[in-house]
Amino acid sequence: MQIWTTDSASPRGILRIAPRLEEAGWDGLLVVDSQNLSGDPYVSLAMAATVTEKLGLGTGVSNSVTRVAAVTATSIESVNRVSKGRAVLGIGRGDSALAHLGRAPARVESFERYVAQVQAYLSGQEIAFEDIDIDEKIAPPMAELGFAGAPETSRIGWIKGDQKPPVEVAASGPRVIAVGARQADRVMFTLGADKDRLAWGIAHARAAREAAGLDPDGISYGAFVNCAPHPDIDVARDLARGGITTFARFSVMHGAAAAGPMSERDAGVMQDVRKAYDMRAHTYSDSQQASALTPEFIDHFAIVGDPDHCVQRLQSLAALGLDKVVIGGGRRGADQNDAATAQTLLEREVLPNLVR
Repeated sequence: MQIWTTDSASPRGILRIAPRLEEAGWDGLLVVDSQNLSGDPYVSLAMAATVTEKLGLGTGVSNSVTRVAAVTATSIESVNRVSKGRAVLGIGRGDSALAHLGRAPARVESFERYVAQVQAYLSGQEIAFEDIDIDEKIAPPMAELGFAGAPETSRIGWIKGDQKPPVEVAASGPRVIAVGARQADRVMFTLGADKDRLAWGIAHARAAREAAGLDPDGISYGAFVNCAPHPDIDVARDLARGGITTFARFSVMHGAAAAGPMSERDAGVMQDVRKAYDMRAHTYSDSQQASALTPEFIDHFAIVGDPDHCVQRLQSLAALGLDKVVIGGGRRGADQNDAATAQTLLEREVLPNLVR
């Protein structure tokens, strides 16, 4: 099982961060794609590629709204070439990137069409102009210009489809899990570290592939997991709070009950997080939404405790069939000395003891 981590998209800071992560034993680094909060992810990843040799590099995660599919495809393929095949495109329906534009996540149907188009571009295929979602109020059809000759379809000419970077869909609800199962190379669940919910997600994805006439074994599965090792369980819980709120909210973002197995108590906590959520304190451990989390929910949804406990919980996820876990690296709003201790324990006592 690969173990990746996340960080902000800082084109200069990543020159220091990426080599340290590679030396510490991480398999890969994802950077956020949130234009109002951080730098450009693709510039950052390309910079990271120049100072690393084996570290995987990807977006964690991009979205299907702020760039047309051709731009996303050419951006991640550029990183893939600079890194000599180490790039991964992580994509979802959008969260903070869209919130800071006054928008909610993309509609599921549009999202699936977008992911299919990105895959087509990365495979060297063509896209019909009428399938591209550009509002005619913004840019009218090219036919109005009366060219003597013009392209008849959209294709990225310099992408031949060899060594295509994997596309990973971040998913929590059944409809988006199904999209990932049909269109992606890997589904990355945002269901927490709950084994029952992850098993449900895998089963749902396999069923979606079968219904689409696809090989149920022809796709990989991974998960975003909040993990904070620390000898003091209360400190560990506080370190994980900010990241937990983000992923817990995804399952109830629109107010409906979370799909999949869940206790009534945990379902209530998720709704409390959603109602309290302040996007201005996104991912902060000292936010009002973080205060809605109970110790029991944190222990169940995340992986917190001493390093041995964290190793055991992570190994149990591998036993489910996950081949990739992404552990969030940010501890915003938490005590930074405690955060440094957790990072040291992750790299010295958790990562070396995982079977990978």
